[in-house]
Amino acid sequence: MVATASTRAEPHAPAPQCLGLTGGIGSGKSAALDAFARRGAAVLSADDVVHRLYGEPEVIREVVARFGDGVTLTSGAVDRAALGEAAFGQDGGIAFLEGLLHPRIGEARRAWIAAERQRTPPPPLIVCEVPLLFEAGLQDAFDAVIVVTASDHVRRARVEARGQDYDGRRALQVPEHQKVAAADMAYVNDGTLVDLDEWVASVMDAYPAGDGAA
Repeated sequence: MVATASTRAEPHAPAPQCLGLTGGIGSGKSAALDAFARRGAAVLSADDVVHRLYGEPEVIREVVARFGDGVTLTSGAVDRAALGEAAFGQDGGIAFLEGLLHPRIGEARRAWIAAERQRTPPPPLIVCEVPLLFEAGLQDAFDAVIVVTASDHVRRARVEARGQDYDGRRALQVPEHQKVAAADMAYVNDGTLVDLDEWVASVMDAYPAGDGAA
């Protein structure tokens, strides 16, 4: 007897929930994102998306036209450190970059989320790092928003250890207490990486797979 394929459609796995991960500069968002990845979540780093965009010819042309050739590497890609200094030092420079990048970042993020929700099997959770989530009004783009924060002196030490201007960058962001108040979950990241990992585990438990939008 020749076996025939069943015409009954296989049930689809429930769509995983998608969380927006945010927090101010120096809060430890990247460390939290890494912890989610270690526990099997599908994660998207905003920094990785921006890195790819700064290698695209159209973006490079726009950046050079605004800030000059000094913000590019010998390879032709954007020198992000030089661009950051130029943008912060130029009136309207940050607003220009936001207008250039944010629509492209949003498009890339939506396409990635859609692809992750079509995976078989789907990931238990989808987590997107969005540094300026509240600033961009993206609260409703996710099933829930989680905030990683830290005490001011801890954040300052982390940022200044990287050679960055803490006060200048913090001034461009929504205050931490407002982010925490608007979030579905928040964590004060003043402790160890073990502490952070345990909190991430509690988030995974609080948002089980299968309750997200299809």
